[in-house]
Amino acid sequence: MSIYEEVEIEDLDYDAVERMYTYPCPCGDTFRISLEELWDEEDIAPCPSCTLQIMIIYEEEDLPPLPDDSSGSDDETEDEEEVRNENQENDELVKVMQKNLTVH
Repeated sequence: MSIYEEVEIEDLDYDAVERMYTYPCPCGDTFRISLEELWDEEDIAPCPSCTLQIMIIYEEEDLPPLPDDSSGSDDETEDEEEVRNENQENDELVKVMQKNLTVH
């Protein structure tokens, strides 16, 4: 296995929604490794477009906690409910605005 570069975890970008660390590849694509993979002590991030791989240098205490499956679904439900409430508020605001425009 050939490693293109060793990269400190602080130098990677982290997407908390996807729980994915990324780092630019010289080919123009992006090296990717998931938070779960890192917690499973996998430290090699491949590029999906070429054969290059990087080794991630990190300590477990550098990682965000891995969410529980049960709490993740609760968070999604809360997020969906929040979006639904915002949409209802926006719909009501649109109705009030339309009513005001037709009155004037």
